[in-house]
Amino acid sequence: METVRRERARIADVPIPAGVGRPDTAGIPEPGEVRLAPVAPRLAQHRAALVSAMGVPFFEGNSVQILKNGDEIFPAMLAAIEEAQAQVDFLTYVYWTGDAANRFGEALCDAAARGVAVRVLLDGVGAFPMDRQLLQRFKAAGVDVRWFRPVKRLGVFRDLTHRTHRKVLVCDYSVGFTGGVGIGTEWEGNARNPDEWRDTHFRILGPAVQGLQAAFIGNWLECCPHDPVDLPPVSTLSPVGSVPIQVVRSTAALSWSDMSTLHRTLLSLARSSIRICTPYFVPDPATARFLVDAARSGVDVSILVPGEHIDHRVSKVAGEDLYEELLDNGVEIWEYQPTMIHQKITVVDHALVSIGSANLNHRSLFQDDEVQLVAADSDFAGEVEAMLDEDWRGAVPVTPGQWKRRGRLQRFAETVTRLFRRQM
Repeated sequence: METVRRERARIADVPIPAGVGRPDTAGIPEPGEVRLAPVAPRLAQHRAALVSAMGVPFFEGNSVQILKNGDEIFPAMLAAIEEAQAQVDFLTYVYWTGDAANRFGEALCDAAARGVAVRVLLDGVGAFPMDRQLLQRFKAAGVDVRWFRPVKRLGVFRDLTHRTHRKVLVCDYSVGFTGGVGIGTEWEGNARNPDEWRDTHFRILGPAVQGLQAAFIGNWLECCPHDPVDLPPVSTLSPVGSVPIQVVRSTAALSWSDMSTLHRTLLSLARSSIRICTPYFVPDPATARFLVDAARSGVDVSILVPGEHIDHRVSKVAGEDLYEELLDNGVEIWEYQPTMIHQKITVVDHALVSIGSANLNHRSLFQDDEVQLVAADSDFAGEVEAMLDEDWRGAVPVTPGQWKRRGRLQRFAETVTRLFRRQM
């Protein structure tokens, strides 16, 4: 617990910015002005600590819409592409095959055909199964398609292991999307059976879209270093809501990244509760220790992971090697039963919500390019937790006694994964 105590002592010394948390007495708003709500003192401290740790300020005045499963996610994203008049930037790790892939292909081609500047950036490994005929259609329609560290240039180990796992769509510099969804058959539907994955994406309006745009541009310029940096029109960046959002980008690193700093800061800030949903739970030992320390200090720590329905079984076994220590120290672990659950969400103290592309595993914490949004708003956190309550109802707990009785084969498999856990 000493690790958490030291971090909390440091955070307690962070000054709250002047005016934060005090009622606005400036009078009647100007026409079109969005009045930002006062910030509770503890939430103000959390925000100040996150800015201090990450060196990234919060964008004020955003609106966030929760999109649940393919039936809500894909129509909203496709509508934004279809309504775009000037610009579409699309970055994804997974672009596979199926109806969703074809529908996105048509929408992107149609946008380019009507004069919209459309840029598509695909990860060279994650999107490798993509239909090559669709790529030809992209090029014929005028879609500017690039590959991030393509397979053909994998001459060094770094290119093979360090990918862009970011999932970003920005249209007309004013509406953005991010979350866990990939473009493939697995994400279609409404998680009604094991063939339809459970996932969550988020639609963002307001100044924080600039952060998502920057996440796209950072990866795009690596592929196209001579391209100009597009600057969004100032008129599209006005506040449209009340949710403050911090946008954190991480890039591949040898032993550390901003995504690791973000996760550990969030865990250190917790005073009452931590809820984590992640499809691939393989944290490094230090992050696992932060979870243990938080639970031992009295914080309710609950983690939701996939059950039997998971696409990478070896990743699940690697995470299970940590279960015994976590369970013995009061961390709750729940396994989702209906289908594969792929969303990446952390909620701290019913007020901070971390959403985006990052899993709680070695790859996201240290090796891949990721983008994560931290929303500091208790009302939005309440919406997210109401959704998570439904997910938890579809899960079963892993109990300490049950886990201690696991078989020798399971224990042996866990031990074997230690040899290559850093690659998961």
